[in-house]
Amino acid sequence: MPTKHIYLRFLNLVHALEGSQKTPAMDLDAKKLLEVIAVRFAEQKPLTVTDAMALNTIASPATIHRKLDQLRELGMVDTVFEGKNRRTKYLVPTQVAHDYFEDISQVMHQALTQTA
Repeated sequence: MPTKHIYLRFLNLVHALEGSQKTPAMDLDAKKLLEVIAVRFAEQKPLTVTDAMALNTIASPATIHRKLDQLRELGMVDTVFEGKNRRTKYLVPTQVAHDYFEDISQVMHQALTQTA
């Protein structure tokens, strides 16, 4: 089966998942920001709030700030401190974010194993 069909099936399944009540409503900028936070956390190099504000490939600093607030309100990210340093806030995905990525992973697996 052509790879294009697998990807299109994946997109269709993701859109169905995101249309359900199970996943929080996020726009593309918020999703990109969440993905960067999750990848950096998985690499054991958590993103700081300052680092996030510099992600100009995603959006302007003002927009990033709004998206961080949105992700916090959705329960997708949290800020933590390391050690006694209270000046640097690190962004970490919450269990809600881990559950979201697990749902996306299941959809990806389904798209790969589903026969046309």
